[in-house]
Amino acid sequence: MCNDHSDRFRINIANIDIEEPYKHISGGTLVKNAGAAFSPDPLLSYRFDDVSAGNELRVFFAYPVKYETEYNNSFLNLESLLSGDTDLTVKGDGTVMIDFGSEFAAWLEIMSPDLGDPENIVLSVSEYTSPEIVNRGVQSSKKTRHPVKVSDTVYRLVLNPELYEGVRFGFIHIQGLKKDFHITGVRLVCQVKPVNYYGSFECDNRMLNRIWYTAAYDVRVNLKKDYMSAILIDRGDRHSWTGDAYTAQAASLAAFANYDFVLENLKHTSAHPNGIESFELYWLLSLADYYDFSGDKAGVLSLIDEAVKRLEHANEIFDKNYPLSFFGWDERLGAGFENPDIPENRLSYKFLSIECFKKYADIFNLLGLQDDARRCARYAEEKGILLSSDPLWHKSCGIHAFADSVNAGVADGKVREELFKKFFNDRTNRISYSPFNEFFILKALAKTDKYDDALSSILDLWGSQIEYGGTCFFEVFRPGWKDEIDKNGPLPNSQAGYTSLAHPWSAGVLAFLSTEVLGIKPVKPGFEKFSVIPHLGTQLKNVIGDMPTPHGTIRASFDIKKGIHHVSVPEGTEALVAIPKAGMRISNIELNGSPATFDKEDDDFCYYENISAGEYTFRADYTGMVKKYRAPMFCYPASFKGIDRDANEKYGSDGFFDCSSMVKSKLPEYVEDIVLSRGIYIKNGGSETYGTNYDNVCAQSFTADIKLKRKQKYTVALRFTANAPDCCLAVEMFDAKSLNLIAPVKILKDYCGGAYMVYEYDRSARFRIDHVRGDYISLGCILFGKQKAVE
Repeated sequence: MCNDHSDRFRINIANIDIEEPYKHISGGTLVKNAGAAFSPDPLLSYRFDDVSAGNELRVFFAYPVKYETEYNNSFLNLESLLSGDTDLTVKGDGTVMIDFGSEFAAWLEIMSPDLGDPENIVLSVSEYTSPEIVNRGVQSSKKTRHPVKVSDTVYRLVLNPELYEGVRFGFIHIQGLKKDFHITGVRLVCQVKPVNYYGSFECDNRMLNRIWYTAAYDVRVNLKKDYMSAILIDRGDRHSWTGDAYTAQAASLAAFANYDFVLENLKHTSAHPNGIESFELYWLLSLADYYDFSGDKAGVLSLIDEAVKRLEHANEIFDKNYPLSFFGWDERLGAGFENPDIPENRLSYKFLSIECFKKYADIFNLLGLQDDARRCARYAEEKGILLSSDPLWHKSCGIHAFADSVNAGVADGKVREELFKKFFNDRTNRISYSPFNEFFILKALAKTDKYDDALSSILDLWGSQIEYGGTCFFEVFRPGWKDEIDKNGPLPNSQAGYTSLAHPWSAGVLAFLSTEVLGIKPVKPGFEKFSVIPHLGTQLKNVIGDMPTPHGTIRASFDIKKGIHHVSVPEGTEALVAIPKAGMRISNIELNGSPATFDKEDDDFCYYENISAGEYTFRADYTGMVKKYRAPMFCYPASFKGIDRDANEKYGSDGFFDCSSMVKSKLPEYVEDIVLSRGIYIKNGGSETYGTNYDNVCAQSFTADIKLKRKQKYTVALRFTANAPDCCLAVEMFDAKSLNLIAPVKILKDYCGGAYMVYEYDRSARFRIDHVRGDYISLGCILFGKQKAVE
């Protein structure tokens, strides 16, 4: 066994009786890692001897840490699953669910000396507490099969040619048992790309620490031999997406400093574009990050033609109605592939282009490519003038375009404050449906010095995923899900398809915490010169962490309560260090035991410039009181009135819309139209409903748009009937104009007898109905007006 936090994991890297398809872990050492208390990675403290990009994948074993069954008479000696000497006797039909403690890139195996033909046993794997199901088009859309006998005693669940899936939970199903047999082992065979943790982060908010290490693990567990994969579970898109890779690589550089592998992934994605315009700009920003962190001039020059090609293309299509293909899964971004060419996304694309032009004007100057630098500077200036020629350009911005305008340096102080008040006092809607897109909102909050709001949003979005039970971060997430769904239960599926629970595009928060909260950033490529400017807001009192660089590790710590701050400056580098005032006054600072006058100051920091290699301890005397940050409340302008399970027709006094194509509707006088989209008509006997085409890619939800003739308060009841006992769905409600979420997400299950979801609002609205479980979910009728109070 090898584990420095063995209360949560059981793994084995030493005695591996498998050689295919990968070799087992060998060599290496265990090192002390303070992050063990926060990390979901059982290999956090293992230090590989060789971590080059060309390394093969390695395997290790993970064993059960918990089990659950309702069939205790069918499985004897279940507790042995949690020991090193499993001896489970199977005597009847039933199911055992096994929790391995964290999600792994793995496949499930059981050992039995007397099972023989596995016709009576079925195995499943999942990221949540039910056997996983994904869209068709992959070898195993249901992650459930009879195992394959691979040796005299080993039986393996084989779901795809690569073997691995995203696995947190395993299931043993016994069906029609003919004779008793024994299980002498249950394990995951886990694959891993050798990387080492060189970065770290810890502050006085435990959840933020868990977020940093969960993001790091999310990236690590998705590393393949030659590139960074975008997802663990096999649903047909396990490759490196150019956009997804931006945030994953940013996290990887700060956590692992695996520069050569990041460069290989940049080369890989440059040759495998995804046909998404914004992703090509994110590729440019990724290459810029690589240069900033690694200082690898030769590596950047090897891809400079690819960079120039993308910059020229962005300039060419800047003001054209060129198809964007995708911008994000949020409803306000066109809901993924449903409607990507909306004005919000076109504005965002322009701001991203300007950000890239400005960034590459600087990079080309550093590389000595003066003509390219001047051209990029000219593009940035021309496009900025073009946008600002309309003094009201910002009036058409949504939150995502506003964030991109701030990141591009287009929005001035007055516009920033106006739009900040418009968007960021709404705690619900300042969070994007995807943590990937939220990363850019966090960057904008940092640029507007709204660090408390950024920390609050991080805790809401990423912290809620951990509270739900996640050990990686998800492709999409609503913070309200954790209040509606059982711990580690099946999540809603939507326009993003079947929800991925290990999606490294959501790991950008790690880079934000390291570069903005801990505050370590390169000023010159490769950290030849760097700044340490911590932003603790009013919520944090201390932070400590490491940033790996080509010159060695930068270590910084700031403790406001004690007034003691420390920075390590590696040989060959020079630093600017900012001592935070933290909303107070600093009366005196000592540096390494002697009074030290700072070089400059502003309202937030005292700055020490041109600090050469060495160890520096600052002692600051603080006076005054800090005004505490108070996060705004979660507010919803629409009211969810409840779930009514009385199947009698008790709603519709004002009118109704039947979701069948065969029945004529009678709309209320105040409703102009109702439009159903993204679903299919489903016939069931003599009736017809509108529902999900559940097993198609990205077809796990549909919408119902209610268009009013005027503003008027109304009651609306959505009538659902399940086609099977396991059917489960989620309902989201949006304002039809802003597409802001206006009611809490609600889950409906156990509704075979029918049920109404009842809401009140006073404007046009969109309902999105999301599949959770069952073959399909469907909507039968939309009724207006109430005749009964709902509990």
